[in-house]
Amino acid sequence: MAVFRPYLYTGGVHKHGLLIELLEDLGGYIIQKVVTGTEVNLIMLVPEKDIPIVKKQADDLLGMMIEAPLTGVEIAVVSPTLASHHLPHSACDVAEYLRHPGANTNMIGLARGMGRRVSLSMDYERKLINEHDIAVFTFGSFSDCIINKKPKLFEGIEIPIVVTGGPELKTEEVHGADLYVGNIGRTSHRLRKAEEVSALDILNEGVGKIADNIRKQQAKDPLAVLPARVMNEIENQVPEIRTVLSPAPLTLQLNGVRVKLSYDEFHEKIENLEFDEGVTLSELADISKSKMKNYILIKIKSKSDVGFAI
Repeated sequence: MAVFRPYLYTGGVHKHGLLIELLEDLGGYIIQKVVTGTEVNLIMLVPEKDIPIVKKQADDLLGMMIEAPLTGVEIAVVSPTLASHHLPHSACDVAEYLRHPGANTNMIGLARGMGRRVSLSMDYERKLINEHDIAVFTFGSFSDCIINKKPKLFEGIEIPIVVTGGPELKTEEVHGADLYVGNIGRTSHRLRKAEEVSALDILNEGVGKIADNIRKQQAKDPLAVLPARVMNEIENQVPEIRTVLSPAPLTLQLNGVRVKLSYDEFHEKIENLEFDEGVTLSELADISKSKMKNYILIKIKSKSDVGFAI
């Protein structure tokens, strides 16, 4: 299977169709298109061997093409409390900053402390977090709490765990974390100070490396079908997806797609999605009801599980 790399293109509106035609001819995928009055932003997956061709076309169109390493990654930004006193919350800035390199983020409040009366069950929370590619836990400013108490929240989490907090700590001091980033604690202001923005840059870089490691592991046993291709086929075969008002009605994951349609109404249509190779999506992926609302969650099987890849 071809190796794809995620990029963001920004350029003039009137000629962006030429770039889309070129990318489709090369076998690439448009993940998201945002058109404003004067320019277009395209988030796309480009076949690695064809990147120089697409970059040249972007230059010819007077546009700019840069890497978007977190494209196709869905991240759960987890805050351990949900209370009326904490706005503005650093978790909001973390989620926003992770979107810059292309990630889709979902805010999950565990509703401990003041919010315990409206908290979800721990089992439900674990399952919801595990639907994502990576979990980023946003903690406060007390070392003892982060080192000795908060890791209990990691129990049952099967995806990579990134932790942010106020103090400077080593990752190995936070048991269960794959990465710890300091200088991002709970504050009463937006994260706009130089040291805070620098910490957010370190966070993005670290999360990007974790995503790349997941991709490298997948390359050893490729997915039976690319998530971007599944996304493309849903857009072509399930016209109802165009009626969804969410900015991301189809959310790519590293090993699947979240479909923001009713599971009860549309899961059979998704399961019976047909590919040119003569197989249906249900043969290539596990399709279940998401813990997020009533959405459809697609988790693609590996080549070794299915016996082939398309």
